[in-house]
Amino acid sequence: MSQYRYPIQFDDVVQRFRVIQERHDTLREAFAKISRRRTTYHEFEAVKHISFQISKGEVVGIIGRNGSGKSTILKLVAGVYAPTLGRVEVHGTVAPLIELGAGFHHELTGRENILLNGLLLGLTKRQVQHREAKIIEFAELGEFIDSPIKQYSSGMYMRLAFSVATEVDPDILIVDEILSVGDGGFREKCLDRIRQFRDSGKTILMVSHDMATMSGFCTRLLLVHHGQLIEDGEPSTVVRRYQELLTNSQPAMAY
Repeated sequence: MSQYRYPIQFDDVVQRFRVIQERHDTLREAFAKISRRRTTYHEFEAVKHISFQISKGEVVGIIGRNGSGKSTILKLVAGVYAPTLGRVEVHGTVAPLIELGAGFHHELTGRENILLNGLLLGLTKRQVQHREAKIIEFAELGEFIDSPIKQYSSGMYMRLAFSVATEVDPDILIVDEILSVGDGGFREKCLDRIRQFRDSGKTILMVSHDMATMSGFCTRLLLVHHGQLIEDGEPSTVVRRYQELLTNSQPAMAY
């Protein structure tokens, strides 16, 4: 990874989605449209010609109203989406905490999902087994670790997902709002773990609506509005610009 100046780089990136326009009043009308293959749609640009670079060791936050394109950017970094236009470069191992339960199998136990997620994040079975005790200890799930995760609350999902993702020691950690789930004590514990990542020189990209956390934790903020990057800089300056938008902007379609 050291040979690359920027672990994350966006170059004039556009991400489009197809949005179905027609709404059918009856099931018969819906089947009629399918049979005639005339379903119509329009293209929605969730990300519009965005360019930025993130250096190794930076802690960068993305802020903006719901539907502004924040999570789409994270998913482009994580490889969930391929850009419609432009170029996304990511160098290094990535641990994405984007959606609660992503990569989990609901019929498997927490312990079995530790192995599954560890393998998905690039570890060998032996490496996962070596880290298992630390993951279980951090997650604080007690006897539930051997219960099917379909019985877990959203807070328990978050604990297990965060524990696995941070224990694999990635080069890049992506966090999307999931720290808002769960009790304050565990949230602070997660922030302490992220601080350790920051202090060890890891690259962190995060999304949150908690401006106090973003201002105090991030070294830099990106402000996204209706799919466009409109501010990139020092946290207090970007937060002020964001607050100016809150009173007069309309929410966008979420992607």
